[in-house]
Formats: sequence, C-alpha cells, structure tokens
Amino acid sequence: MPTRVCCCCSALRPRYKRLVDNIFPEDPKDGLVKADMEKLTFYAVSAPEKLDRIGSYLAERLSRDVVRHRSGYVLIAMEALDQLLMACHSQSIKPFVESFLHMVAKLLESGEPKLQVLGTNSFVKFANIEEDTPSYHRRYDFFVSRFSAMCHSCHSNPEIRTEIRIAGIRGIQGVVRKTVNDELRATIWEPQHMDKIVPSLLFNMQKIEEADSRIGPPSSPSAADKEENPAVLAENCFRELLGRATFGNMNNAVRPVFAHLDHHKLWDPNEFAVHCFKIIMYSIQAQYSHHVIQEILGHLDARKKDSPRVRAGIIQVLLEAVAIAAKGSIGPTVLEVFNTLLKHLRLSVEFEANDLQGGSVVSANLNASSKDNDEKIVQNAIIQTIGFFGSNLPDYQRSEIMMFIMGKVPVFGTSTHTLDISQLGDLGTRRIQIMLLRSLLMVTSGYKAKTIVTALPGSFLDPLLSPSLMEDYELRQLVLEVMHNLMDRHDNRAKLRGIRIIPDVADLKIKREKICRQDTSFMKKNGQQLYRHIYLGCKEEDNVQKNYELLYTSLALITIELANEEVVIDLIRLAIALQDSAIINEDNLPMFHRCGIMALVAAYLNFVSQMIAVPAFCQHVSKVIEIRTMEAPYFLPEHIFRDKCMLPKSLEKHDKNLYFLTNKIAESLGGSGYSVERLSVPYVPQVTDEDRLSRRKSIVDTVSIQVDILPNSVPSDDVSTRVYPPEL
Repeated sequence: MPTRVCCCCSALRPRYKRLVDNIFPEDPKDGLVKADMEKLTFYAVSAPEKLDRIGSYLAERLSRDVVRHRSGYVLIAMEALDQLLMACHSQSIKPFVESFLHMVAKLLESGEPKLQVLGTNSFVKFANIEEDTPSYHRRYDFFVSRFSAMCHSCHSNPEIRTEIRIAGIRGIQGVVRKTVNDELRATIWEPQHMDKIVPSLLFNMQKIEEADSRIGPPSSPSAADKEENPAVLAENCFRELLGRATFGNMNNAVRPVFAHLDHHKLWDPNEFAVHCFKIIMYSIQAQYSHHVIQEILGHLDARKKDSPRVRAGIIQVLLEAVAIAAKGSIGPTVLEVFNTLLKHLRLSVEFEANDLQGGSVVSANLNASSKDNDEKIVQNAIIQTIGFFGSNLPDYQRSEIMMFIMGKVPVFGTSTHTLDISQLGDLGTRRIQIMLLRSLLMVTSGYKAKTIVTALPGSFLDPLLSPSLMEDYELRQLVLEVMHNLMDRHDNRAKLRGIRIIPDVADLKIKREKICRQDTSFMKKNGQQLYRHIYLGCKEEDNVQKNYELLYTSLALITIELANEEVVIDLIRLAIALQDSAIINEDNLPMFHRCGIMALVAAYLNFVSQMIAVPAFCQHVSKVIEIRTMEAPYFLPEHIFRDKCMLPKSLEKHDKNLYFLTNKIAESLGGSGYSVERLSVPYVPQVTDEDRLSRRKSIVDTVSIQVDILPNSVPSDDVSTRVYPPEL
C-alpha cells in the first residue's frame, strides 16, 4: 500500500508529487490510473522544466518499492516512465533520462528475473526514441556489462533462463542502436565494450541450427524467431552490429570473435567459425572485406604453432571469407594473402619433415602418420584457398601471382627463389616444390591469355622448365599440367585426354585460330626450350603412364596453339629423335619405357599428320600403325599402357617397317610444299648452364653418347641417326 498523507498536508505538497502519487491505485492489481496519468503527462508536456523533478520522484518511489518487493507498484512506475518518455521530446528531457536510466539500472540489479526483463523492455523502448540533441556526458558502460551478463544466464529454470538471455540480447541491441544513432557512437566500439558484447552474442549463437549460412548469404530470421529463439535473435543483433561498423572500428568488432573461437576451441571442428565469418563477410560493407581477411591472416600467424587441425580450420575460414570477398572489393591484400599462405605452406612442410625425421621408429609409426595426415589437411586447405583466390582475380593480378608463386619454388643450384628452405632438407624441399606447383596449377586453371608470351614470359618459363624440377616424376607432371593450363586457350585439352591412336582427328572438333605474329616470335625464341623439356622428360626412368599422357598432350597443344610450318617440322624432328633414342637406348631405359616412347611417338605422329592433312604423310603413318597392330602391338599406346602387356626382349632385330622413316616423311611433306631440309638434321637438345648444376644425369653426357654412335647402328633408311652439332 502506498503511503497516505492527510488532506491538509497533501495540499501543501508540490503539484508534480501529487500528480505522481495519484497515478498509483490503492491496489496495484488495478493497474495505472489512466485518467491521472493523462493529467501527469499534460503537466509534463506543459511544464518541461518539471520533468527532472518528476523523474527524480518516480525514481525515489521505484527504488523504495524494489527494496520492499512491491512488484505491482514497480510495474506501474515503469509504465508511467515509458509513457512520459514517449510523450516528451524536448531538450529538457535530458535530466529526466538520467532518472529513467537510474531506475532501469535498479531493475537490472535486482535478482528477480521479472524485474530484469521489465527494465530491459523499458530500455529498449527508450533506445528507439530519437532525442533532439546528443548527450555528451551519458555513458552506457553499466548497461553493456549488465546485458552481457544476462546473455550468459545460468538460471536453473530453462524457460526463465531463455527469457533472461533474450532480454540481455535485446538490451545489447538497444545499446547499439542508441549509441550508433547518437553522436557519441564511438564509445560503443571501444575494445572494453566489444570484448563483452561480441562474445555474449556468439555464446548464444552457438545454439543455432547450422543449416543457415552454408550456401549464399545468411537467411533473415522471421519476427517470431527473433522473439523466441536467443540464437536467432543474437545472430540478428550480430549482423546489425557489423552492418553499422565503419573503417575505424571494424577491427574492434572482429577481434573478439577470434578470442571466443580460441577460448572455446571452435577451430576444430570449425563449422561454427565458418558460420560466424560468413555472417561477418555478408554483414559488413563490401569495401571493408579486406580488413577481415587481414585479421584472419594475422590470427593464422599468431596460431602458427598450434595443431594442424586448428590451422586448417583457420585456413578454411579464410577460404570462405575470400570466396565472399572475391565478389566485391579485396583491396590491397592480394599479395599479403598469398605471401602468408605460402609461408604457412612452408611451415607445414617443415613440421611434416621434422615429424618424419625426429623420434624413434616406434614413435614415427604411431604418431608421425597421424600428424603427417593432419599436415596434409593443412597443405590441401592452403592450396585450395590459393587456387580459389587466384581463380577469382582479374587476369593482370593473376599473372602477378603466378610470377610470385613461381619465385617461391626452390630450384637446386640457384638462389632466385625467396622461400626459406634451410630447415627442410631434400625430402622437405621436394615436398615444398610439389605443394607450390600444385598451388600454381590451381591459380593457372581457367587462365586465358590472348598471346602465349603473356601467359609464359621468359621470367616465368625459365624457372618452370628448370632441370631441377625434372628430378621427380610428380614434379614433371605438375610442370606439364601448368603449361597445359596456360597453353590451352581454346579448351581442347579435354578432347586430347589420354594417349591413344585417334582414328579421325576431325571428330574431336578441335578449335584453333591462325597463329599470330607474337606466338610465332615466342616459338622462335623459346621453342627449343620446350622441345628440350619434352625430349628429356620422355627419357626419365621413373616415368609412369600419366607422364607419357601429359607429354603427348604437350606435343598436341603446341601443334594446335603454336605450330606454323616451321614448328611442325621441328616437332616431327623431335618425334623421330625420340624414336631413335628408344631404339638405340643410350640411357639404358627399361623395355617398358622404350616401348612407351615408341607408343607416344606413334600417337603424336598420327595426330599431327591428320592436323596438317598431307595425304602421303597420313598414309605412311597409318601403314606403320597397321603393321604394328599385327606384329608389334607393344609399340602402340592402347597395348603398352594396358596391364600385363607382353614386352619384347630387344628392339634391334625389328623390321624397319615398324618404324616411322625420315625419308618417307620428308618425301611426303616435300611433295606438299613443305621445306623439309631440316628433317635431315637430327634433333639434339640444347645444353644449358643449369644442366651442370643439376643432380640429374647431365645432358652433356647424353649428347656425347649421341656423338659416339656409329651411323650403322640401325639401317640408314630406317631412322635418322646421323649426328650433327647441337643446334644454335
């Protein structure tokens, strides 16, 4: 019951107090006295200078009722305050607001959930009021702390717990709206506030169904979900907070996300982390995307010594962020992204190498295998991110990234690369070479340059074709695949997949254009380098079927994209030289590899003969293939690359009709107007300075062996084995 005073004393009380007292009924169940509330509202609007006193007196009554647990009168007082706030919009409302906030704070401090929710509801209504002038002295530190604490409510009753958490989230949302609309908006973005607000929202968001935000922008929750589900309401508030962030305060809102994910170990598995950063990337302004990417990169650096799965989780989050940022503004972070990722690729390979080298045999068997697999997860995540990022860059930036990655590939005997491999050892160096080339392969995928010199400038081609990268069959495969990506400008590669004798090349519907002057110039300058790489690549002892298939595709793509009449002659010379090397076998290759080279030559000459459509040439090639089919099927790709193919014991006694004859080819091409003088000059690969630094068998030895071969090693009209000085 409210305190009553006698009539004479009541008449002496100030009018505002009498009006305030009159709105409270004798029985709080009757609710606010509406008629008297209208009188109080009219008085407050008419005499705004009295608002301060009205607010102070209401606050005094409310504080007393809270202490005495008179919840009914507390509800009436807050309802009156709400109505006065909504009705009074003037400069004089500022002092009244201080009383109002004091009363809200009293409710939030109480231990009764009902009063905490009541105070929150009043604060939210206040937050939606646009004040005429900003308040430069008002701070909301207490409300940020209190609402954040409510978000973590652990009340024993699940329904009450949910109600308190929802109130806390709505309170935070109100604080954000109030401060952002105010000219003092910077205060809410201070780290001490963000460190409370963001984790409170994320704590509630962890309960959300993870079907959202997997594909495309996160879906907007319905109004009903916002009110009933703390997770959905928290996510909505989180989006709203990020959507209001500006250039200067973006990082303060993002950094607490990392702290929360670290503290709760949410990088492995990282579904929630991915969910959070999708929300971030879709909520912020597009021009700020690179800020978030920089923060992820910085955090990756900070956690570089963590477990592989944690690092992989962060990298996968980076991939999701990059996938969204690539559609908008990536800013100046392009090289930083690649530099950081390549640095962590090196670190991962180093960790992997250390795990394999260190420890006992038992520990290596038990622990290294799992760590090794985990590091491969990291490496694959990095390569996938590099590839996706690179494939979404404009062509001019992609060219820079290709050069950038190639500059990181360690090449034995040179110091041109910029990646520290001092701790890797031979095994680690090979591993990093493979990883970097895989990254390069991803970046070059889908790249279409108008001229080949743009795609393969000398500064890129020279290290790519380095003899150091020919020491391992997997490295050679990656080099060839990178070349195919850059060379195949008309998407013909899929039609050439696999090595086989094509009955009718016209059925492939090969797309090609007339060779431009720039491409002709490129081949005059770099053709011998390409031929040399293919020639030596065919003669490696560790070749597998895929190597021969890729080498065949290389020859076919050069023919389609870069071959004029002169290049065609050089390619045929190269094919005949490969046939000679398989027959003479100065490298002591196993029989499978010798037959593999013969099959590759057959497949290519069949292809090129049909591409240039010289009938006599086609007839000669077809005749040889027909004889091989009956007498030496192991010289054809369909047979030699099939399981359990019977191999010959030697090639020296074979009939010359099984070989492609230089004189027959020269005769057929000469009759169609080709200049065939160069066909009589056997192809010999150039010797480079880098050959002497390579750990492979030197090409110098190969050339000297060729020089020592007698002309009568094979019949003179069979294949051209005459030796001439190396080409200049």
